[in-house]
Amino acid sequence: MDAPLYLRPRVEPPLAALLADGPFLHSLADALGSPLNVLLPEAVATNVARFRAVYRRHRLTGRVYFAHKANRSSALLRRLAAEDPGAVGVDVASTEELRHALGCGFTGDRIMATGPKDAAFLWLAARVGATVNLDSPGELERLSALVRAHGLGRVAVLVRLSGFEHTTGNGRAGTRLLSRRSRFGTPVRDMEELLSALEHNADTVEFAGAAYHLDTTGVEEKARALEQCVLFMDECRARGLTPHTLDIGGGFGVGYVAEAEDWERWTSALTEAVLGVRPPMTWRGHGYGLRNEGGTVRGATALYPAYRPTAGPGYLDEILSLPAPVLGRPAATLLLDHLHDLYIEPGRSLVDQCGLSLARVLDVRPADTDAGHHLVHLAMNAGDMSLEEHGVLVDPVLLPRDEAAAGDGEAVGVYLTGNLCLEGDLITRRLVFLPRLPQAGDLLAFANTAGYAMDFRAHHAQRQPVARTVAVERRGDTWRWCPDEDYWPITPLGGAVG
Repeated sequence: MDAPLYLRPRVEPPLAALLADGPFLHSLADALGSPLNVLLPEAVATNVARFRAVYRRHRLTGRVYFAHKANRSSALLRRLAAEDPGAVGVDVASTEELRHALGCGFTGDRIMATGPKDAAFLWLAARVGATVNLDSPGELERLSALVRAHGLGRVAVLVRLSGFEHTTGNGRAGTRLLSRRSRFGTPVRDMEELLSALEHNADTVEFAGAAYHLDTTGVEEKARALEQCVLFMDECRARGLTPHTLDIGGGFGVGYVAEAEDWERWTSALTEAVLGVRPPMTWRGHGYGLRNEGGTVRGATALYPAYRPTAGPGYLDEILSLPAPVLGRPAATLLLDHLHDLYIEPGRSLVDQCGLSLARVLDVRPADTDAGHHLVHLAMNAGDMSLEEHGVLVDPVLLPRDEAAAGDGEAVGVYLTGNLCLEGDLITRRLVFLPRLPQAGDLLAFANTAGYAMDFRAHHAQRQPVARTVAVERRGDTWRWCPDEDYWPITPLGGAVG
C-alpha cells in the first residue's frame, strides 16, 4: 500500500486537551448519544481578544460582530454577550437569529441585521435599535416606510456595495479589473441612486457608513474594495452626509490542517489519481472538481484551502497592512486618516478551535474494492458534520473505547459513511487514513467544527436524531459540562455537574 495520506487536524489549547481526554468524551457520548457537539465557550472569548489585538496594533476603533449563522449555539452567543459592549456585537441574518441574540443578552445597539430581510425582520430590527446593513435602494425604501408607518425612531444603516473596479496602468490605456461579483450589495456604478435614496429618507435613517461582502480569499481584492468604500464615503461627505463606519464583512478564514506538507501531498496525489497514474483515493473516483480529459487534468478543485498559514486575525492584519492600489497607503492608514471606525463580521474564524463533533462507530466491514479498504459506518450523517459540504477536508481523531486493548495497530484507509439509507450519505468522499482499524463502540472526533459544520445543515431525515450540543470547561483536573441551552457566563456552566 502507498504511504498513508494524512490530513491531520490543527488543534490548539484548550481543544487539544479536550481531544486528549478520551474517557471524558466517551462518557459524554454514552450519556447524550451520537452524534454529539461539544463546545468550549471560553475559546470564543480568546478569539475575540486576538482580533481586538489587531485593532490595537493599527490604532483602530470599531466593533467585532460575530456572524451568528456560523453556529446555532446559545452558549457561544451568551459568552460573547458578556464581552465589552463597545467591542463585540452580533451579526444576525433572520428574525429568529435576531430574537435569539436578544434572548442571549445582546442589546439592540450591539446587533447588525444583514442578509435578505422581510418586513418582520426589518420591523423588529428597527424597533430594538439594531443597525441595518442594506443591500439595495429598494430595501432602504421598505425600511423607511415601516419606520414612518409605525412611528419608530431613526434607524442606523450601512449601505453594502459591490462591483468594485480598479484601473491598472495609465489612464484609459489601463486595464479594468472587476472584483468578484456578489449577489449582496448595490453596484458602485449605481451609487447615484443610492445616495439620492439616503438623502430622501434622512428623516427615517441615520447613514452610518458603507460595507462590502466578498466571497474570496484574495487579500488584494478585499483591499481594493476597502479603498473604494473609503472613496465612496468621501463622495458622501461632499454631499453633506456624515458616514463614519466601514464594515468589511468576514471571510478571514481558518487553518484546518496542521501541516503544509500533508496538504501539498494530498492535493498532488488527487491530481495523479484523476490522471490514473496512482490508485483511486476517493469514493468511485470523485475528483472534487477535477476531471481527466484525454490525459489532461481539467477543472478546478472545489476545496477550501485547508492549510492556511495566515488566517483569522492574521488575515485581518494582512488586509490592513496592504497598500491601497490607488491611494498607495495601507488600508489601516486610510481608516485612521478619515477617522472611520472598522466593523468586521467573522463567523468561522471567531469560533476557530471552539468545538468538536463526536460520532460513534456502528460497524466496520471491508469495502467493495480490491485495495483492502474498509467502510466505517457512523451514528451520524453528512448533515450532522458538514465540513466536506463546505469543501473542508481534514482527518478525524480516533478515540478507542478501550485504549489499552486497542494497541498501536497499523494505518488503514477507510471510507466514512453515515446513518441514512442513501448511497450518497458519505461523511467524506475521500479515503481517510486512521492509525488503526476502528471497532464498533469507538468514537471519531471531528475537530474544529464550530464554524458552519456542526449544525448548519443538520436535519431530521429518516427521524435520525440531530446532535445535541454541550458546553464544557476545564476546572482544575476535571472537565465540567452542561447542555448548551443551560450555559450562562455568570456561573460555572450554569451550576451543572458533569
